[in-house]
Amino acid sequence: MAIIFHPRYLDHYQNSYHPESPERLLAINTKLDEERLNREVLTPEPASENDLEKIHTPTHINFIKNVGEGRIDLDTVSHEETFEIALLACGGALLAADNSFFERKPAMGLLRPPGHHAGADYCGGFCYFNNIALAAQHLLDKVKRVAIVDIDVHHGNGTSDIFCKRKDVLYISTHEWGIFPGTGPVNYVGEGEGEGYTVNIPFPSRTGDMSYTLAWEEIIEPILDQFKPEALLMSVGGDAHYMDPLASLTLSSLGYVSLAEKLIRCAKRFCDGRVSFYLEGGYHTGALADIICGIVGKFYDKETPIFFSEVYDLDTLGRETINELKEIQRRYWKL
Repeated sequence: MAIIFHPRYLDHYQNSYHPESPERLLAINTKLDEERLNREVLTPEPASENDLEKIHTPTHINFIKNVGEGRIDLDTVSHEETFEIALLACGGALLAADNSFFERKPAMGLLRPPGHHAGADYCGGFCYFNNIALAAQHLLDKVKRVAIVDIDVHHGNGTSDIFCKRKDVLYISTHEWGIFPGTGPVNYVGEGEGEGYTVNIPFPSRTGDMSYTLAWEEIIEPILDQFKPEALLMSVGGDAHYMDPLASLTLSSLGYVSLAEKLIRCAKRFCDGRVSFYLEGGYHTGALADIICGIVGKFYDKETPIFFSEVYDLDTLGRETINELKEIQRRYWKL
């Protein structure tokens, strides 16, 4: 499995004590090294502004390029080096997509800054440009249908907004309802030609492994089966983990690894193994290292130590959401 990483990702910071810190990647890389899983590390080149214009407006690109030192919103700060490093994150997204496509195997993009809260003409939520959306659009030069599965605890409002009126990109998001950014209700299904190609699964607090498994079996995989993507992408946000300090879902490390395994199996069925993963959130460094190393280890048939494996959602707390969504999505898919 190719791992996409650039040392400059460690130079990006918001401010002191901000949760989206370089320590996140340091913890992941330390565990990858300990488990001897850093076997194929690729260093990206920066994306170009022409690349960015495939999904972002020139006005937005120029804003990030020239804003300099300043606060963009309550949680998102710009520094003089932010634009340069954000271009490297986008370049990493393109490299992950290309490597997966041409090599026909998974790729893992360990990117910073993250991206799924950035829309065509806005940013926020620690994000400046939308890495995974750029990767999806890039792949559409080669294929006709791309699916994105977003398992960050926060709804990927930027990704959703970029593709919500299109039917060539299927966007499926599991997220916690009632927290930032406040988008992604169960009844929002996209607009115009894109109606039915946005699938929101907004879980209540404390939802975890059992509900995610049920959602995969009854909603996510059946829709993927019918959409038949030619490339699969996953926004891996480790903040739905029960150890994460910023939210209150209860997915375990093994639950995350299981979801990634399921997506890899889907990729083998639909698209010759073309699946790529893109780091988004996740702010407990131990849990994040568990998740990423567990996913990479599975590719090499290596069982890595998992430290956070408790299952709290024994009662399938998300069942009501799943049942409601099935009724809504039956207008578009056989569920």
